[in-house]
Amino acid sequence: MDNNNISIKSISELLKCNFFIPSYQRGYRWTEQQVTELLNDINEFSPKEIENLNEKTWYCLQPIVVKKKNDTEWDVIDGQQRLTTMFLILHHLNQGYIENRRKKLFSLRYETRENSADYLQNDLNGETINNTNIDYFFISSAYKTICDWFRNKGEHFDVNTFESKFNFSTKVIWYETSTIDDSIDIFTRINSGKIPLTNAELIKALFLNSSNFAKADSEKLRLKQLEIASDWDRIEYALQDDSFWYFINKNENNLATRIEFIFNLMSDQSSNDKYSTFHFFNEKFKTKSEKEINDNWQEIKKYFQTLEEWYNDRELYHKVGYLITIGTKIKDILKEKKEKSKTDFLNWIKQEIESKFKNLNLEEVEYNGAYVREILLLHNIQTMLNNKNETNRFPFDRYKKEFWDVEHIHAIATEVKVKKENQVEWLKNNFIKTENHQDENKNTQIEQIIHTGNAIDENEFDYIIDYILGEEDNSLQNLCLLDRGTNRSYKNDSFKLKRKKIIEREMEGTFIPICTKNVFMKYYSTTVKDMEVWNESDRTSYFEEIQEVISQYIPQTELTENE
Repeated sequence: MDNNNISIKSISELLKCNFFIPSYQRGYRWTEQQVTELLNDINEFSPKEIENLNEKTWYCLQPIVVKKKNDTEWDVIDGQQRLTTMFLILHHLNQGYIENRRKKLFSLRYETRENSADYLQNDLNGETINNTNIDYFFISSAYKTICDWFRNKGEHFDVNTFESKFNFSTKVIWYETSTIDDSIDIFTRINSGKIPLTNAELIKALFLNSSNFAKADSEKLRLKQLEIASDWDRIEYALQDDSFWYFINKNENNLATRIEFIFNLMSDQSSNDKYSTFHFFNEKFKTKSEKEINDNWQEIKKYFQTLEEWYNDRELYHKVGYLITIGTKIKDILKEKKEKSKTDFLNWIKQEIESKFKNLNLEEVEYNGAYVREILLLHNIQTMLNNKNETNRFPFDRYKKEFWDVEHIHAIATEVKVKKENQVEWLKNNFIKTENHQDENKNTQIEQIIHTGNAIDENEFDYIIDYILGEEDNSLQNLCLLDRGTNRSYKNDSFKLKRKKIIEREMEGTFIPICTKNVFMKYYSTTVKDMEVWNESDRTSYFEEIQEVISQYIPQTELTENE
């Protein structure tokens, strides 16, 4: 990028320009936070006189890198995000004038997103979010953020001062490259030193950059580019749905462009080269013919459509989602699906789940031990699947984002610590006299504390906790899944108060796993003696239910008597 022209231009100097956004540029993706930070920075900036110069300081934005396209238009090599945000701010400021006094703004034209230019010119309203496609979504979200920001400033806000600072005291570094330089090469070099290009952006350039396909018929190529750009947006928009995204990912997998996940699945990522996915696709473009473009894109669509098919099929959604959650690589699942019918594929899934629990004795599964989380999750998922009339789906996104714990149904003493000032309340909520509480001295002591309100030494109170909660039970019959927020809110409580809080949280809208709710409603109990106590009969019934529901995957075992 030698011998190129660099200058400083104010926003007002850009108003007469016409900008062309090439196909290799990423779509508009500025977040509410980025837009708000820019507005705040400009608002808080105060231009000051520069000593010995007839100038004032200015607020400087990142560079805009351009190349002369023709006599009236500039190719934007880098900076379309900033230009679009500038346009949105200018557009909003323009609404404060009557129509014949509004400024003529610079124009933005897109190679493969032609409707975006019309949308910017005619359809912005600042009130609603447009979900038509992923670009409109981000643009309308940013514009609503801008409108809300000005509205929230109130009637005393000096919009004229802000507008003056934005037009004349906000400037960009204008980097004009030589017309003979290759735009993609410049784009790659700039971003590799500043904001590293993603594999997805480079792959998009392979599919949509016209200069790569000199041999293809121009009109057919143009139609194919528009088709691919539309498909690309649809895939990216679908993957932005966290319900879909967390179904196909074991964890968050924070990618700037989620379609890159599809490309990573297709490529060999054994290399340490961070651009190995791009190199994989670059190798697939040899002849740069229309057939080659079409074949490669159809392969990408097929991968996505397979994932989408799994997501939309209730049985596959739960079973594939389960395997991914417990650690089976999605690449391996896709490989198995490739040559199998749906029936054969479901048989393979069943065998894969079985293989995870080979020679497992459910009676030996314990808190903090191996398999416990996987078994409780399988119990919840298979319970939902067994109800053929149910349409609800297990929320893998919430399971992975909300950090679910394995929790004791009836608390164990080693988990409970009660401060002195909370002893009376804890006893009132947790002491229910049962056949296990035959020590009259302890019973009398508990009644005295409750009646008099006089707390005792915390170490001595630990013995009362042990007495009330009884023998510790870390087995599967005393465990369930619960989100961390609910778990931590009741860790010190016995079954009675836990049940009360579960009901309250579900009424507030908290998602409670179906099997956890069934436990605290005692739906599994064959004989309900007391709704406030998790007794031996309840535990046995619960264990037998788990065993029955997941019996197709794990051999049955008999619960040891009095266990």
